[in-house]
Amino acid sequence: MFLEEESSQANSSPEQSLTSSEKEDKCPPDKVVYDVARSEYVCLETGEVIEDRVIDDRAEWRAFTPEEEEKRARTGGPITPTVHDMGFSTVIDYMNRDASGKSLINKRYQLSKLRKWQARTRVLTSIERNLVQAMNELDRLTALMNLPSYIREEAARIYREAVEKGLVRGRSIEGVVAAAIYLACRIRKLPRTLDEIAEYSRVERKDIARCYRLLLRELSIKVSTADPADFVPRIAHALGLPGSVVKVAIEILKEAREYGITGGKDPVGLAAAAVYFACEKLGIERPQKEIASVAGVTEVTVRNRYKELIEALSIKIEE
Repeated sequence: MFLEEESSQANSSPEQSLTSSEKEDKCPPDKVVYDVARSEYVCLETGEVIEDRVIDDRAEWRAFTPEEEEKRARTGGPITPTVHDMGFSTVIDYMNRDASGKSLINKRYQLSKLRKWQARTRVLTSIERNLVQAMNELDRLTALMNLPSYIREEAARIYREAVEKGLVRGRSIEGVVAAAIYLACRIRKLPRTLDEIAEYSRVERKDIARCYRLLLRELSIKVSTADPADFVPRIAHALGLPGSVVKVAIEILKEAREYGITGGKDPVGLAAAAVYFACEKLGIERPQKEIASVAGVTEVTVRNRYKELIEALSIKIEE
């Protein structure tokens, strides 16, 4: 019986035999060190392992300036849906230099062979080939239209979902990409019309509209109607008008929405008419032809929408 008790005491760990207060007394914080070789926190006085299997996420190199830190960092770019492989693969650069900046002239032929096979292995399946072509077209359109990066990522996500459901098969890649960009603009409330996208795209407007309706139906995406007030700042900025015109035009559109005359009308035409209305109200001379040209609508549309706003709101312009 005495032997069993003695063996049980010998097999018991120090953590079981010591209370929390005794641990604090015997292992003060200034005596706890980190063992790099074993990834453990050890007490110098008692030899007790406080914590083991610690992951050190610090860099194994030192940098004293931001330039050195940027040069020595070996992390890749962030994951992005705008690249066909989400940015996971390694790219062999044409610099022919190693990580420290030394020239690799003697291994130039070997690097060219590695670069060739690396490019071949990045694209293996038909889906990957489709995504490569689609992402190149997406970059081209967004660059020409000067769209922000979040629109590009949203359009890439929509196109990937369309590819997974087989919606691109038998259809033009350019048409589906253009429709995805237009849908991304509608989701993120960025004022871009279908005519603008068709102007830079290689497909016709009706094909883009058909693909847009397909994406809405098959992907079950609900998009609210375009607000004419979203187009007002863009038109005013293109005409060089002050902020007071934007404020008055948006107020006119809000009042017109309360009377229910904005439904079923082209939002760009309403925005152009509201800008012209605000200019007349503030005494700023801007012809309807100039406003219509900037907005991308006809002069007749601006005139008709302007008359509707006048009649509905019962506002008389002082001549």
